[in-house]
Amino acid sequence: MSKIVVIAHRGASGERPEHTIESYRLAIEEGADFIEPDLVMTRDGVLIARHENEISGTTDVADHPEFASRRRSQIIDGESMTGWFTEDFSLSEVKRLRTRERLPELRPQNTKYDGQFCIPTFDEILHLVASANRKAGGDRRIGVYPETKHPSHFAGIGLPLELALLDALARVDYAKSGSPVFIQSFEPGNLRQLRRMTPLPLVQLLERQLGDLAEIRKYADVIGIAKSLATDAGVEAAHAQKLGVHVWTFRAENEFLPDDLKVGSAPQAHGNLGAEIQRFLSRGIEGFFVDFPAIGVQVRDAYISGAHPLHQPPIETSLPSNKLQGR
Repeated sequence: MSKIVVIAHRGASGERPEHTIESYRLAIEEGADFIEPDLVMTRDGVLIARHENEISGTTDVADHPEFASRRRSQIIDGESMTGWFTEDFSLSEVKRLRTRERLPELRPQNTKYDGQFCIPTFDEILHLVASANRKAGGDRRIGVYPETKHPSHFAGIGLPLELALLDALARVDYAKSGSPVFIQSFEPGNLRQLRRMTPLPLVQLLERQLGDLAEIRKYADVIGIAKSLATDAGVEAAHAQKLGVHVWTFRAENEFLPDDLKVGSAPQAHGNLGAEIQRFLSRGIEGFFVDFPAIGVQVRDAYISGAHPLHQPPIETSLPSNKLQGR
């Protein structure tokens, strides 16, 4: 594996609805080093892959009249949320739902898959990766990069994520297989607890400021930082504390690109994602999260070989903008 890792953000989420087996499978086919599932929990204690435990935006739950009464409001991490929550559903009920594209106005090509895919469990994802690694033989080891979502919330309702995550990894014998694993979280308390439970590398996610890197180094091995924090000085400061740096999130649509790399004016048109990734690679980062893994792999490989940055052909459409929600 390259020392600069390409992390398929929610799978190949620019090309398939996020957090589906089909999205992860495509990311593996495109050469990603890691696939990244966000993990939440069902009522009966099963880890499943969703960006949030509120699932109205990424599933057809609102179309199921038998679940209408479960719509409710609650406070999660200080924010009021209304909708349907995974902790109110058993796994068998979750499996009756079908996924939808989260950003339909920016990714209309993905809406053709709406209603086709089910929500995967973490075990199913691990078996997908294990199968891909067996087929690849010794030439390639695909890793998993799970994020614990709202671990304090789930612990508070009697559904702690930490042991369930480690037990799932143990069931597929990841330690013996040699497949790489990173575990990430925004919550320092969650990572401190995991540090006492596992030697696996841990990633402190940071969005607004780097904070006390020396303190972070006591329990984490890597910082996973928003692009705005990945300045030359920020990367150097992390490296001075012997912390790796992984950066999020790279997306091809104009909506998410700096002005000088946009192509055309449509928010959903594709600009020069390759050039943006290369800018950050030149700062010495060790990995990056990307919604289009094939582009990420091509740019990473070209950078390592000393080739010129790749320019991705623009895709022009004319739909209105839709703002990103979440990492």
